[in-house]
Amino acid sequence: MASPVRRSRRRPVRTTGTYPPEGSHSALGRGHPAAARQWPILAVLVVAAIGVAVVEFGSFRAGTITVGVAPLLGALLRFALPDVGLLAVRSRWTDVTLMGVLGVLIVLLALAAQPDPVIQWQLPSHVSSWFGRGD
Repeated sequence: MASPVRRSRRRPVRTTGTYPPEGSHSALGRGHPAAARQWPILAVLVVAAIGVAVVEFGSFRAGTITVGVAPLLGALLRFALPDVGLLAVRSRWTDVTLMGVLGVLIVLLALAAQPDPVIQWQLPSHVSSWFGRGD
C-alpha cells in the first residue's frame, strides 16, 4: 500500500495562480526613477495631501472638496490611461466606479456641511433623526 503524499502546510514562497489587475504596469518604462514610473498614484496622493493641508490651515470646506477631488482624479486617470501602476487595484470598471462614487460623496458631504451649507441635503438630518438627534 502506497503512502499518501505529504504536503507542507507552509505558505509557498512564490504565489501562483493570481494575475495583476489590467493596467497595473508602470506608467513609464524602467529607465525612469520609481517615483516617475508611478506618477498617477503620486498625483492623487499629492492632491489629497494638499486638501489635508488646506483643512489644517483653517478652510474646512475647500480642503475637504480638494480631498474629494483626489479620488475623482484617480478615477479619471484610471479610465483614460492604459497603464497606471499602483493606482490599479481591481478591474478598470471597479476602480473607476469606486473612486468616482467615493469622490462624489466626499464633495457632496463637504458642500452640505454645517455651518452655511452650499447645498441643502435632507438625508443627513433624516438619518440623525433616526437616532433622536434630528430637528
